[in-house]
Amino acid sequence: MPDIKEIGERVKKLRELIEYHSNAYYNLDSPEIEDDEYDALMRELRDWEEKYPELRAANSPTVRVGGAASGKFAAVEHEVAMQSLRDVFAMEEVEQFCADFPGAQFVVEKKIDGLSVSLEYTNGVLTRGSTRGDGRVGEDITENLLTISSIPHRIKTDAAFLEVRGEVYMPRKTFAALNESQEENGRKTFKNPRNAAAGSLRQKDAAITAARGLDIFVFNVQQVRGMAFDSHSQSLAYLKKLGFPVSPEFVVATGFEQVAAAIDAIGTQRGSLEYDIDGAVVKVDSLSLRQSAGVTTKFPKWAVAFKYPPEQKETILRDIEVTVGRTGVLTPTGVFDPVLLAGTSVSRASLHNQDYITQKDIRIGDTVVLRKAGEIIPEVVSVASHGGGEPYLLPEVCPSCGEKVFRLEDEAALRCVNPECPAQLMRNIIHFASRDAMDIEGMGPAVIEQLISAGRIKSPADIYILKEEDISSLERMGKKSAQNLIAAIERSKGSDLYKLIYALGIRHIGEAASRLLADRFRTMQALMDAPSESFAAIDGFGDIMAESVVDFFSTAHAKDLINRLTALGVNMTAQSQENENASGKLEGLTFVITGTLEGMTRDEAKALIIANGGKAAGSVSKKTSYLLAGENPGSKLTKAEELGVKVISLEQLGEMING
Repeated sequence: MPDIKEIGERVKKLRELIEYHSNAYYNLDSPEIEDDEYDALMRELRDWEEKYPELRAANSPTVRVGGAASGKFAAVEHEVAMQSLRDVFAMEEVEQFCADFPGAQFVVEKKIDGLSVSLEYTNGVLTRGSTRGDGRVGEDITENLLTISSIPHRIKTDAAFLEVRGEVYMPRKTFAALNESQEENGRKTFKNPRNAAAGSLRQKDAAITAARGLDIFVFNVQQVRGMAFDSHSQSLAYLKKLGFPVSPEFVVATGFEQVAAAIDAIGTQRGSLEYDIDGAVVKVDSLSLRQSAGVTTKFPKWAVAFKYPPEQKETILRDIEVTVGRTGVLTPTGVFDPVLLAGTSVSRASLHNQDYITQKDIRIGDTVVLRKAGEIIPEVVSVASHGGGEPYLLPEVCPSCGEKVFRLEDEAALRCVNPECPAQLMRNIIHFASRDAMDIEGMGPAVIEQLISAGRIKSPADIYILKEEDISSLERMGKKSAQNLIAAIERSKGSDLYKLIYALGIRHIGEAASRLLADRFRTMQALMDAPSESFAAIDGFGDIMAESVVDFFSTAHAKDLINRLTALGVNMTAQSQENENASGKLEGLTFVITGTLEGMTRDEAKALIIANGGKAAGSVSKKTSYLLAGENPGSKLTKAEELGVKVISLEQLGEMING
């Protein structure tokens, strides 16, 4: 049995872990562990605190709710606290909960996995909408909530004031389409629908929220003036009459047996629903009984949330298929005997990279344990037994072009570096024609795919030799569409040099770094001829970025591409004045960057800061003006909080620069 000192150290460690993962889940919308792993940490901490009350702390995660207001939106102080729910993981705990309310009726509802919000109606008009935040203070996101079509802007009610609570979610089909679009455009994909919904709802631009296809279920009356209800089920029926989408198919049950049957029924449905759930909620129906039961600092005593264990099943790994992405990364995918998992048939799952395969010792022919991470993404949990196969190694040559593949120092993945690899062609062309690159309007993925299939494009340079008849013969591309696309291609020839540099898709070189290169060298030829040491003179340009540029232009493919583009009339000269795009608005400010930024490398962010007059430091100190934080911020975030340094997101940095 560990002594009290060892237990105290464990409790401290648990709190640190929970704080870290809570921040990733609630505030960064980017969880790193599954819900059941997080729940296990919270259960262990709660058990230690109950056994050793002297180890309890006022700020323990076990007595606080959710995340915190981010500062992106105006703060909203909730008149009625938006509390969390007490989680239970066994039917025995549900039975004990029901026994605490003998003879009572309960309402059993699906626990929708999304972002909890409050909607306030004054004289029937939606006047404010906000996030839960930490339960007491949230964020005003009224404008964004107004874009969700299922939220009524006006209701016919006798209540002078009505506040309801709901869960904004992203339907599974919408989530799949969003991630497909994100991947096609080279942007970061979301881990699950909950994080996609949270990230979409907390956008500064409401137009982005409107385009994301969010929906809502309303599940509670927080407060009402001018009328009253006797029960929760009565209030839900009234809300439904007003036009709110309320908790779907809720059940009114008497006693534990009916409650358990309702929980089991939801459990059998969860894989086939159009939305994600992360449990079933059991609530006392009588509002007067709720009043007498009371609440704790974190959750009400009259409700519990039953968490279903992740469903796991065994199947046989029949094959491993290897595909090549736009950037040349080799991705292994496991092919299994089909198995029904969380309501759908699963026969494929990503095996990520060689380290993942080696760590789990996955071999073809093995019996493996599968589950769906976040109830969505299939993954191999472990190997149940080996089937006699040899340890699996990814191929040493690219399955698409046959060239040797490499594992670079800073990566876990194997990569094909052949720029003429056919598997990378479509993604490269999509990037080349995209808005931030050469901005060829009308040349989207569908058109590009047809052009490649027809053999019209084998290189970005081939775009500039397309004829009208090459395009008009494509599906859904008539004469007028072809003429418009040819005109857009012709216009793109005059794009500024930095856009062409970015369009080339040089590793580690984003838009900000491309601007720096164009400002420094002014012509493509000068950039191609530049020795590696010349990049050191560019503020904000790191060694990795410099190495990527030199390596790219040293290839025969890159030289041939530039020669062809030049001959075809594509501009090779910087048109803007040096630092024309720099605002100077960061003058006198010192930034430290930590974590993984969405859509930009840290070197690119550093270049952007310096280009706009700021300084980029490597460590946090009292002289630090801002900490620019992405995912997995690490110890620099802790140091910044200790010193009172303001923490900002990449979006907020953009606002500082662009006003």
